[in-house]
Amino acid sequence: MSTDLTLPQGSTSTRLGHPSGLFLLFFVEMWERFSYYGMRALLVFYMTKGFLKLDDASAYAIYGAYTALVYATPFLGGMLADRLLGTRRAVILGGMLMAAGHLLMTFEDKTAFSVALALLICGNGFFKPNISTMVGGLYPQGSPLRDSGFTIFYMGINLGAAMSPLICGYVGETFGWHYGFGLATIGMLTGLMTFVADRKLSQILILLTAIATSGSMVWFHYGDPMQLMVNAPVGIALLVAAFIAVAALAGGGLPAHVGLARDPARLAALAVPKLHAQLVPFYLAVIAAIMLIQHVIMPHTQGAVILMLVGGFVVLLPWLRADVAVYLGTAVAVPVAAILLENTGLAGVLLGVFGGGALVMMIADAFQAERVERERMYVVLILMFFSMLFWAFFEQAGSSVNNFTDRNVDRIIGGRRLTSTDVGQTLERLPVTSAFLGRTVAGVTWNRTMVDRAQSIARETVMSAPANATRDEITSLVNSASLKLIDQLAKPAEPAAGDPVPDADDASNQKATEPTHDDKSAGWNDHLQRAMLAKELHATLQSVTVTEDMVGMKVDGREVKASIFQATNPITILLLGLPLTMIWTFLARRRLEPNTAIKFSLGLLQLGLGFGAFWLGTKTCSSHGIVGVGWLLIGYMLHTTGELCLSPVGLSMVTRLSPVRMVSTVMGAWFLATAFSNYLAGLIAMLTGVGHEGGGESTIPLPLKTVHVYGDVFWQIAIAGTVSGVLLLILSPILVRWMHEDEPADTPNH
Repeated sequence: MSTDLTLPQGSTSTRLGHPSGLFLLFFVEMWERFSYYGMRALLVFYMTKGFLKLDDASAYAIYGAYTALVYATPFLGGMLADRLLGTRRAVILGGMLMAAGHLLMTFEDKTAFSVALALLICGNGFFKPNISTMVGGLYPQGSPLRDSGFTIFYMGINLGAAMSPLICGYVGETFGWHYGFGLATIGMLTGLMTFVADRKLSQILILLTAIATSGSMVWFHYGDPMQLMVNAPVGIALLVAAFIAVAALAGGGLPAHVGLARDPARLAALAVPKLHAQLVPFYLAVIAAIMLIQHVIMPHTQGAVILMLVGGFVVLLPWLRADVAVYLGTAVAVPVAAILLENTGLAGVLLGVFGGGALVMMIADAFQAERVERERMYVVLILMFFSMLFWAFFEQAGSSVNNFTDRNVDRIIGGRRLTSTDVGQTLERLPVTSAFLGRTVAGVTWNRTMVDRAQSIARETVMSAPANATRDEITSLVNSASLKLIDQLAKPAEPAAGDPVPDADDASNQKATEPTHDDKSAGWNDHLQRAMLAKELHATLQSVTVTEDMVGMKVDGREVKASIFQATNPITILLLGLPLTMIWTFLARRRLEPNTAIKFSLGLLQLGLGFGAFWLGTKTCSSHGIVGVGWLLIGYMLHTTGELCLSPVGLSMVTRLSPVRMVSTVMGAWFLATAFSNYLAGLIAMLTGVGHEGGGESTIPLPLKTVHVYGDVFWQIAIAGTVSGVLLLILSPILVRWMHEDEPADTPNH
């Protein structure tokens, strides 16, 4: 990467009272969050239902280690940007790494998977802290508009997070995992191009991508009123934001001074000027020690590989230019992160060491400080602990709650329920959806694995059908493949060993030699049209006779993909964020606004109530173990209102109460605590891991066998969250006194 990075010259023009550059950064961050949350919505499903076929415990461990490292690396990325790169270079480097990671996720290879996550971890470390820093750099010191500017920026984060499950999650679950990850790649590249392009091209990119994205959100669900009720408002919000941004950028873009390296000449200097050739004997000794450790003390271990990589980089460091050292260090960090993801226990140990070291350092500093500083640090440490608990529970959304939604929640919208009067009637063309879960249909008692297999075979059948096949012929092929699968599932002893599912290509070839109708085939030659037809058909059964076991099952309804429910949180934030801010302002004017400790306790209490709603859903489930979707939505809503009470005040509290001499250190420790929360979230999710039945290929048990596993863990989380909230509420008077809101930070100890 060139050291004389040139970016478009901006201006200091404003729109709606804010710098024009804010609206550019709004879209850059929105697309980055679109890519991140789009991949996250699919990650656990991809590990358990994709080619990896991992069990729940293994998938949750990797998920926890990944999200933990994602939150740990911004500490290093922010430090490198502050001291060396500047935030512009850091954002570009991070975006490139993340785009490469998303692209690598489209390849079904275990090594590629680990490297892809490692690229995302390292890229996020450079991107995440520095894009926010650039927003702050748009405003002069002490500007009263800074907070509202960050509020607008925060809305961009949640707009991207809301769009991603609706698009990436839906496409990945419906048409294939690589399509969803491919869209995440496009999203990241869009944000990166918007950032580096000149002002006019950025305007064009913002407008065209907003129109295309909004249109796709409607087109994918045309004819589905329920889904459009969710997608259309998000699409409209995207278009409104795009038009505002394009108008704002007409007056100028990102100011030229924002985000540049503090000392550009430092990039071309030696990385560590004080360590050079005079220490050659020392470095030779280090190389010898590394070789000894690797080949004698712990040969062929992953720890030895990490030591070799890091040690080799340290040995080379005194001879490297500063910019080269950053890029080479990043190249070393990628395989190290990949190894940590394959050995999640080692990742936990490293997080514990760094987190424990930071905690000891802050406690030691607090004991040496004057009374006001010391007591304020006590408040920071106590609230940091409760924040860690909150996020450890909250982050179940991407792991255990995601699987719970997939396996045990009634996601069929519309249609009608079969009643006892339908018993004995024949149903034509009954699509295999989540409504089958736990029920005996066509002689098969369906679990999640069987439903997924049926839908996959239907998709493969459509995509491999003859190019000139008509719609009716393709439908017939899907029916044929579906019935072959049903016959095989009902009689598991018949298939040959090693061939557990029918070959969709064989079913397709049965029709391939029959007469075709070229005049009808033109509309089905396009790949995307075939994918849409596959989505419509899934696996379709013919002539199904309704039995007693099917009473209560929904037919003629539409299935909502499980990943789409992850949009509930960001959409709720978009809807309630501003009203809640207005409520706090209203209370503050009357001196009734709750203090920081009480807001934290309200967040924990609502989080506990949300998991209580999940638990109530499991206690009122159907006889087949299916939970009403209303309980899921209530839980998500409570989690989000809890987040709005706790999250916005956390960072503000750190900057307000930390001693001026160590604000950055405490902020780094805050992010490390969040990283540990995510690792802990993975361990908690492992408690919900269900025992996979069958040999060879993992098979998810019936919903009735999993619903109470989830329910028991959710109940324990509900109790822990509620008790934590009550305890913090009791402590709040002491914490308020220790905050010393009316005293300066350097008040002497009396």
